[in-house]
Amino acid sequence: MGNETTLPPLYQKIWQKHTFSRVMDSLIFISLLLLIGYRVSSHNINTFPCFIAFLCESCFTFTCFVTISTKWTPSYTKTYINRLFQRVPEPELPLLDIFVTTADPVLEPPIITINTVLSLLSLDYPTNKLACYVSDDGCSAITFYALVQASIFAKIWIPFCKKYNVQVRAPFRYFSSDEDTANDRDLPEFKQEWLRMKEEYEQLSSKIQNAAQNSIPLVGEFAAFSKTQLRNHPTIIKVIWENNEAVSNVVPHLIYISREKRPQHSHHYKAGAMNVLTRVSGLMTNAPFMLNVDCDMYVSNPKVVLHALCILLDSKGEKEVAFAQCPQRFYDALKDDPFGNQLVALPLYIGSGFAGLQGIIYAGTNCFHRRKVIYGISPDHGIENRNKDHCFINETLSEKVIIQKFGASKVFGESAAHTLEGKTITPNDNHCKSLDLEAANEVASCGYEYCTAWGKQLGWIYGSTSEDVLTGLKFHTKGWRSELCTTDPIAFRGCTPQDNIGQMSQHKRWASGLLDIFLSKHCPIFGTLFGKLQLRECFAYIWITNWALRSIPEICYAVLPAYCIITNSSFLPNKEPGLWIPATLFVLYNISTLTEQLTSGLSIKTWWNNQRMGRITTMNSCFFGLLTILLKHLRISEAVFEITKKEQPSSSEASDENVGRFTFNESPIFIPGTTILLVQLTALCINLLRWQPLKGVGEVFCSAYVIMCYLPFLKGLFRKGKYGIPLSTICKSMVLTFLFVHFCSRNTITAS
Repeated sequence: MGNETTLPPLYQKIWQKHTFSRVMDSLIFISLLLLIGYRVSSHNINTFPCFIAFLCESCFTFTCFVTISTKWTPSYTKTYINRLFQRVPEPELPLLDIFVTTADPVLEPPIITINTVLSLLSLDYPTNKLACYVSDDGCSAITFYALVQASIFAKIWIPFCKKYNVQVRAPFRYFSSDEDTANDRDLPEFKQEWLRMKEEYEQLSSKIQNAAQNSIPLVGEFAAFSKTQLRNHPTIIKVIWENNEAVSNVVPHLIYISREKRPQHSHHYKAGAMNVLTRVSGLMTNAPFMLNVDCDMYVSNPKVVLHALCILLDSKGEKEVAFAQCPQRFYDALKDDPFGNQLVALPLYIGSGFAGLQGIIYAGTNCFHRRKVIYGISPDHGIENRNKDHCFINETLSEKVIIQKFGASKVFGESAAHTLEGKTITPNDNHCKSLDLEAANEVASCGYEYCTAWGKQLGWIYGSTSEDVLTGLKFHTKGWRSELCTTDPIAFRGCTPQDNIGQMSQHKRWASGLLDIFLSKHCPIFGTLFGKLQLRECFAYIWITNWALRSIPEICYAVLPAYCIITNSSFLPNKEPGLWIPATLFVLYNISTLTEQLTSGLSIKTWWNNQRMGRITTMNSCFFGLLTILLKHLRISEAVFEITKKEQPSSSEASDENVGRFTFNESPIFIPGTTILLVQLTALCINLLRWQPLKGVGEVFCSAYVIMCYLPFLKGLFRKGKYGIPLSTICKSMVLTFLFVHFCSRNTITAS
């Protein structure tokens, strides 16, 4: 191939300016500093409300600082596939193992999972180089049945997609969308095949639906599911399809895995499942690269593997880049994003900002990994690092180290050594080693990881329900970089929660898992002090791992206006020039966020919905995430991995007037928001009934603004059914409101 230093790069990093965003962020930060400086210089932090405001504003200033640091140097990547083929001919392309994870056949319906799998099996990549492993933590016969049926459909679906260059290769999206990019779609032959494909897919969907409604006879290949319970069952590994070139070259390997679970053993949620997939695939195909995808994220750019390999096989990327993360986009967006869960502007500014530092965070899905990095090796700046990581002796991994770190399986130990020693697999070696199923069952057992380095130094790291961010942080701390793999069209699309309950539950899990990382030995501050985590990357990780902690100053600041109205005091400056500082700050913040939303192609109403949900999510979901971690560290209860419900929105939902309306249940997650709303309403009522003039009108404006943010809760007070706040929640919030008013009254008496 010649001297690699003379070869053109396979990808280029493009730096963005975002000048207006920089200016606005800087002005906001300066305004916050001026506000704090004014409070200190004017000695008006002696009163209780001003002191609390000073503490909250100090927290906001720090958050603003780490946000600016994260966003300051945004970037994205441009890849050159044509150069990739010049450097690596198609027969020499590396193997790729694909991991798909699902955990509950009810919350994650099999029809969604198989659409994801079908889109992955039909990637524009040599099928004899692909192997798809599906992890089913629900141990569901329905999921296995759906995959078997999908493998049959794949034999006609994959050739159809490649023959007509179909862009969207998840059947349910392809047949429900007019976005057909096939060049020959006007030909009679295409129309005939299209109708046939649609009919076959409808039959596939009908079979899976019938199987879900009627129990499958647990005989033959389904007999393994006859005596299983959700958290108490042996390992089940089924090779659904084996791509033997002598027989077929249409469908890649497809393997079903349900790892062993026992009540007395911790299974470490998704991180544990990913580690099992890593070990089983290491025995069967042992590809040097791995792609992991959630069961609801289908491929929308079939050339995504080639784009990712441009990053991972680049001469510089091979030495420095641990993983290539593709951004997340969603296909089921409701009009104006009423629940603020589309995350359109956030990746464009914060995500690209991460990419301009040591690298984008690992988001848990749509990510390409190096197997040797998962196996714990440091950046390849020399043989000494590899020897240090795994105690190589004469370029060979010692058997003692293999057992201590990778476990007792001799077959898997040889596979791991093969990877770490840098040996490549020839195409003739690419076959699914069905004879190794006994060894695969061993490495998928629940006790295999005991007294090994799995979950600590190797694989996906344990200790948080946000195992993705924690694992990526571990790589960055070791000195690896990561890259944001941006493609046009976008590489993957997935579904989001279709109601506010699912959205708030999801944010609670994220907030609790991220805070768990910050309070652990994996804290990014330690990564900078004792590892190779760069300072600004540390600030970026601090920004994301402190979502839950930000709920405290937000809640305090939200109730301060009500406190001041009830006690006839003030926390805002009421004299010039200090009067203009918070007013200017409020205007600048809203102009900045509105501009970012409009630049991202969103509407003003979408901007307001995102602003409103930002307040609701922080003060409710993130607050309960904080409580969850406090209870965990007090050893009162353990954090639980809550699965978000996935569902395909029906076409009839578009005309449903109830789409986008808030729904409520008796979950305590709605108590903080209901209480904050009742506190504001009580304060405004007291102000109307008060004879003496109020000290400051700014507090009334702030209180009204909080009520506007909680307008869905206000409507919920008067609605019934699932659209109304339950009476039990209202009663609990009324008690808390009474206690708050009583506290204010006592402070008023004390002050007088």
